[in-house]
Amino acid sequence: MTYSNQLSDQQADINFARDLRDACEDISVAWTDPRLAKVLRLRLLGDSGFPFLDVSYITGELNDGRVVNVINPFGQLPKRGYKKAIIAQAKRDKVFAKGLGIFDAISLEI
Repeated sequence: MTYSNQLSDQQADINFARDLRDACEDISVAWTDPRLAKVLRLRLLGDSGFPFLDVSYITGELNDGRVVNVINPFGQLPKRGYKKAIIAQAKRDKVFAKGLGIFDAISLEI
């Protein structure tokens, strides 16, 4: 029973990623760019037994509504405390991560 729900959730995630990719302009911006209104997806991938998460991609929306790639400021993030690591990087870069909606945009697959 839960398998079918998981499958539909996976399919929804795949469809969302495909729609973002199709809508994405051929533009990349830094997360410090003042035109960046919000982060739409921060895709994190991990392997069991490995202590870090890889950032697969970051997609955002500019103030004018265009969907763009966001340049990855993180490299890898620790599995334990990845939100703290995002906040620490945001402080260094003088970015209000929560205001960009980055925590609501996280898609995590391990």
